[in-house]
Amino acid sequence: MANCNPSSDKKSDEMATLEVESGSDFIVHVFSSSSELLGKLHEKWSSVKKKPYPAMYSSIFGGIILDPAMMVIPIDDHMVHRGHGVFDTAVILDGYLYELDAHLDRFLRSAAKARISSPFPRSTLRSILVQLTAASQCKEGTLRYWLSAGPGNFLLSPAACPTSAFYAVVIDDTISQCKNGVKVITSTIPMKSTLFATMKNVNYLPNVLAIMEAEDKGSFASIWVDEEGFIAEGPNVNVALITKDKELILPSFDKILSGCTAKRLLELAPKLVEQGCLKSVKTANLTVEEAKGVAEMMYVGSTLPILPIIMWDEQPVGDGKVGDLTMALSDLLWHDMVAGPDTQRLCVPYNN
Repeated sequence: MANCNPSSDKKSDEMATLEVESGSDFIVHVFSSSSELLGKLHEKWSSVKKKPYPAMYSSIFGGIILDPAMMVIPIDDHMVHRGHGVFDTAVILDGYLYELDAHLDRFLRSAAKARISSPFPRSTLRSILVQLTAASQCKEGTLRYWLSAGPGNFLLSPAACPTSAFYAVVIDDTISQCKNGVKVITSTIPMKSTLFATMKNVNYLPNVLAIMEAEDKGSFASIWVDEEGFIAEGPNVNVALITKDKELILPSFDKILSGCTAKRLLELAPKLVEQGCLKSVKTANLTVEEAKGVAEMMYVGSTLPILPIIMWDEQPVGDGKVGDLTMALSDLLWHDMVAGPDTQRLCVPYNN
């Protein structure tokens, strides 16, 4: 019979581990107060020299949180136990938010598809994200934000939840141009249906399993192929290909997520057409057979912005080396991120 009244004597972590390993009863500690719990949370972060999450916003708390120990969300939030939430990400580079407006627009389109109403108008959401980034003092990293059906119960329907919830976190990280090629595989994990693939929702279990499958096989990531045999996308990135005729082709966005960085690439790439480096730029459906015959291949995503692919299913892509046109496209996007027009970059005011 379980002991419901554990003694006040505290067992060491080593003893607790021994008990679990030997199969004996494990005594669960009961936190007697919120201050004791908070102390335990602070203990976790006390040895961390550089905090990876310098700031968080929560509409549940109604403000910005700078203490990582308090960066939490309610367990009865429907995003947690039902996956009813959407998210998006913007890059912070040299004190600028790159393409925040494009990402925010997609974020709200995803929310509409998920039938989640924002607790704030778009202008307020944008203002919160800018203020959060400024408060974080982070000059390089990512800004990730979520809209959820909100906390309130553990039912399937969110109808009784008082309000939706908005969360955002600044992640301190290094953003650099990717110049080395990676290996990929064709995923055997079924890709999402069109409704869920075109909505940036938090249901990422297929994506996680696809990444794990690739890692098990010694590859960086994977590529999904749709039910018609056309190239789709990677687990959290778009795919772009350059044919032997120097055509840049991205898979059509009708069944996959319309990546903000991928769309920006489509806007910038015609510069290489004008220079005579590329023949054309377009979106189109490509079969696996056609795709495996291309000269160059790459992932396209916010934090990359381009990652060359040199090996696919243990077969070299093109000559198996990072292509010149891939790097030319990478340079275009990277320059746009670092020194792009004001319409793409939002300067974040930093407090001294």
